[in-house]
Amino acid sequence: MRFLAAIALFALWLVLSATLHPAHVALGAVVASVVAWLTPPGPPMQRRVSLPAALGYLPWLLVRVVKSGIHVSWLILNPRLPIAPRLVQHKTDLKSDGEIVVLGNSITLTPGTVTVEARPGELLVHAIDAESTRGLESGEFDAKVGTVFKPRNGEQ
Repeated sequence: MRFLAAIALFALWLVLSATLHPAHVALGAVVASVVAWLTPPGPPMQRRVSLPAALGYLPWLLVRVVKSGIHVSWLILNPRLPIAPRLVQHKTDLKSDGEIVVLGNSITLTPGTVTVEARPGELLVHAIDAESTRGLESGEFDAKVGTVFKPRNGEQ
């Protein structure tokens, strides 16, 4: 498993560095191997990721990020600056740690919202205004993230 982690980290290194200079590639291989070797294995995932659902989720999230970016830009450029910051306690039916992490990160990636705290079944989210929490309060985010994860070994 550590070998796969090293390969994944090395691939990420290559993509993010955007150079194939031999010294840089060698450094990436060494760093990826050391990080993979030093990182203790975590508990097995409670649920598995559905690749087709994940590939459908990413474009949906990108559209949400762009729409929210336009909304936040409008708020900033409006001379009255009509912001109304709020903290929203969001209850979720998502159960696994992976689902909660993906939900929290998706919220944070969306302009106008930041996940402040995550606990099992609950997130504390800071929002710049009421409009920024609509997708969250409607359950749209939870439903989309829920489609990405499937039960493992007959769990519900």
